[in-house]
Amino acid sequence: MDSGVSVVWRPADFKGSGGATIRVCVDGSCQERASGDPSDPIGMASVRLPQDIGGKKLPVELTVTPVKGSGVVTDTKQAQLTEKRPNGPNCELVAWVARFRADPVKGLVSAEGFSLQGDQP
Repeated sequence: MDSGVSVVWRPADFKGSGGATIRVCVDGSCQERASGDPSDPIGMASVRLPQDIGGKKLPVELTVTPVKGSGVVTDTKQAQLTEKRPNGPNCELVAWVARFRADPVKGLVSAEGFSLQGDQP
């Protein structure tokens, strides 16, 4: 597991705009992805951070550029990195992570409760 900030989404959420380009920037590093085929269950962009970054707060910038139309969505939120120990509480591998969801209208929202079913928030 790497330290980083990830942004997840359901590609079907972007179907009405013909898809979108999703760009995520954290601490000067960026990743850009197409929203994906609407039949795919999940899309994700992750920005890796130094493994030993610690529990910092970092700005996360999101830009969603629809294929059709001019409704570009931009948003910035603060990410509070939290410690994850994927190999157990007493193992040395520590990753510092944060996760958001990309919403085609609201921008960056909490990924808490993110579901792969289209009828869930």
